[in-house]
Amino acid sequence: MTQVFSKKCIKKLVETYREHDGRKKQTSFCIVDAQSVKNTWTAGEKGYDAGKKISGIKRHIAVDTNGLIHAIQITTANITDREGAIQMCERHKKALDKVTNILCDGGYTGPSFAQSIKETIDCSVEVIKRSELHKFVVLPKRWIVERTFAWLENYRRLWKNCEL
Repeated sequence: MTQVFSKKCIKKLVETYREHDGRKKQTSFCIVDAQSVKNTWTAGEKGYDAGKKISGIKRHIAVDTNGLIHAIQITTANITDREGAIQMCERHKKALDKVTNILCDGGYTGPSFAQSIKETIDCSVEVIKRSELHKFVVLPKRWIVERTFAWLENYRRLWKNCEL
């Protein structure tokens, strides 16, 4: 009951903000990414992200160009970014039904991912890869999803997963 209520509240807040900003209620463009979060010893759900060497969970989110969250999926850390994003899109089909393009990083590379997203929510996938020169470069539009993760980190309860 509480999850349904909070989901509706968040949806209404996002729609109101977008309308106030002169945009349509639902976005047509999303940026997708995942963040690994450490577990405390009391946490019930555990997985290991070998790439980041973190035992815990992963947050998979889809944000619009304002950084507002339109879909979120929490999985154990051993779930790949691609699998988690597909689960998120399946779970939030209704919220993402107007999306025509998804932008993501190199972790989502592969024809099977793009095909699964096309079948699930009927949109195209654009993968932005890092520079081959191994220099730090801010990738266009990708910083928006990273900023959203930074906003979430402002809340101490979200630093680590403490759920039983």
